[in-house]
Amino acid sequence: MLDKSIKYHRVIMKREKAMPLLEFLLPKGYSYKEYTPGDELAWAEIETSVGEFASKEKALAYFKGKYMLYRGDIERRCFFVESPEGRKVATFTLWWGYTGLRRDPWLHWVAVMPEYQGKLLGKALVYEAMRRFMLIEGDRDIYLATQTWSYKAINIYKKQGFTITGEQDLGGFNNKEYQQAIELLKGYMR
Repeated sequence: MLDKSIKYHRVIMKREKAMPLLEFLLPKGYSYKEYTPGDELAWAEIETSVGEFASKEKALAYFKGKYMLYRGDIERRCFFVESPEGRKVATFTLWWGYTGLRRDPWLHWVAVMPEYQGKLLGKALVYEAMRRFMLIEGDRDIYLATQTWSYKAINIYKKQGFTITGEQDLGGFNNKEYQQAIELLKGYMR
């Protein structure tokens, strides 16, 4: 869940190539599933449950506008975690962003439904995302955009070698609040 009790600042993180991966596996009974048509509804439910969107309709509109134009890509780049009961409870998307003419790998929309948080799913998601990114993109620098509200997730990203970067205009993201984000996060980082 997002902690909206603290001030919002965008946070851009970078994982440099050749960083070692720490392996975290899903708990027993949970499994990964690639996107299939119709799974955008589960994606919208998961992202809305963590507070990223005000409604499932807005989340679904975002997904359709951002990803559905790339049907072949979304089917090999969007993943879910299914609970032992077969419910989709977490997601991540391996996407890209452009910095000038350069296309970089970007990790998008890592989320675990609140009732499933604390079960080590987040750590397993980020490990699996990095593993799959290397299969698709090779060993390259990987970026993600998050926010100070997600300081718990930032701690997970750090365990996999991500660092907060002050680089500007990566992937079209404004990173002008870098220093304010660093100062605010000092009290929340492990």
